[in-house]
Amino acid sequence: MSKQYQFKLVLLGESAVGKSSLVLRFVKDQFDDYRESTIGAAFLTQTVTLDDQSTVKFEIWDTAGQERYKSLAPMYYRNANCAVVVYDITQTSSLEKARTWIRELQRQADPSIVIALCGNKTDLSARRQVSQEEARKYAEEEGLMWGETSAKTGEGVSEIFTAIAKKLPLTAPQASRAGSSARPAAGRAGVDLSQQSTPQAGGDQCNC
Repeated sequence: MSKQYQFKLVLLGESAVGKSSLVLRFVKDQFDDYRESTIGAAFLTQTVTLDDQSTVKFEIWDTAGQERYKSLAPMYYRNANCAVVVYDITQTSSLEKARTWIRELQRQADPSIVIALCGNKTDLSARRQVSQEEARKYAEEEGLMWGETSAKTGEGVSEIFTAIAKKLPLTAPQASRAGSSARPAAGRAGVDLSQQSTPQAGGDQCNC
């Protein structure tokens, strides 16, 4: 019998790294070249169907990246089951900002939160400043999921959210509501979303 899960997901990262574009691509499969900056936060939902026909409904909070909204962030990541921290592969400074967000999440968010580090704008790879090796190494050290995406082309977008969806039911009870008490033991191991994983015991792998 299929199961239904519901999780609160928050997007964090510097302004203009493409958080809103990622969500728009994931939820509506659209891209807008001239998207205005988010004010405060935007709320969207999207459901992912897994291989066993279980469904994961994401309640997505897309937060504003501008510094003046930073004080609002805890309101959105508090009780979040998962977070996608986005950086721009063409801007080294955006990865440094992502590291700051991750430290804050590790310090203040729920201990069981699943964190994915996401390098966006792979369509601009000719201007790349952040190497895959650097980002992957950092993600492994911090126990994060990691992947690269292009909100513009759609590359990697559904894969990163689906990989999170596959990981979450292992770390939270069925029909989880945002803010429910999840088991803190799982969900800390890093998962490289760019690699074809080989099956492991327990099934906690990404097959994207």
